[in-house]
Amino acid sequence: MLDPSLELPRQPFDLSGRLILVTGASSGIGRATAVLLSRLGARLILVARNEQRLLETLRSLDGQGHRIEPFDLTAAEMIPAWLRNLAISEGSIHGLVHSAGIHKLRPIRVLSPEAVEELLRIDVVAGLALARGFSQKAVAAPGASLVFLSSVVAFTGQSGHSAYAASKGAVVSMTRALSVEFAPQKIRVNCVAPGLVSTEMGKELLDTLLPAQADALRAEHLLGIGAPVDIANAIAFLLAETGRWITGTVLVVDGGYTAH
Repeated sequence: MLDPSLELPRQPFDLSGRLILVTGASSGIGRATAVLLSRLGARLILVARNEQRLLETLRSLDGQGHRIEPFDLTAAEMIPAWLRNLAISEGSIHGLVHSAGIHKLRPIRVLSPEAVEELLRIDVVAGLALARGFSQKAVAAPGASLVFLSSVVAFTGQSGHSAYAASKGAVVSMTRALSVEFAPQKIRVNCVAPGLVSTEMGKELLDTLLPAQADALRAEHLLGIGAPVDIANAIAFLLAETGRWITGTVLVVDGGYTAH
């Protein structure tokens, strides 16, 4: 008789009955992730600052029981209590995706401490506060999964991206450290590192470049510029049963950008 632990699930991506919180759900990768997860059966808590754009995401979801939660993640000191209250009202959370973020292209000669702090506040300070809140008793469901968003700039040198790269590199490091710390609680911690994706943020980056620079950046992505759903697919893989034996890793999804 086959060992039950070796039996293959019939629908390994099925997220029915799971509650997943997605930050940055008002646009881009966060919105695409929320839509995909709803199609896989999950119930969503949508988080961002802009309530109107959250409502737009909400209207695009499949299924019932979803909730919008307008919240400013820069108020990091409030995050643990906020997550605890969400778990009390909605139930334990099976997955948390920290997709909220900002992008700043700043040559070092004009890089201000305020710009650096703004990047770190969302990616690192808020990310650690979310992890702290998620680890509280009864907040994370058994076998829960935490997914951060990093970037390929954490691994490749790009002019004008020193602060952004530092912030995204910190996300990689804290993912690995948290995976060890959370393992006794059976909480998995991973991150996805996208290349250039066709989002508002990606288009803004291309608009800051000279035409030749933009063309060169596109050409370096061997499979072309990514779509938000390409990153959402990777996030869903890490949240679902398909990622049950994966923790502390960085999944690079970049159309071949880092292959050369």
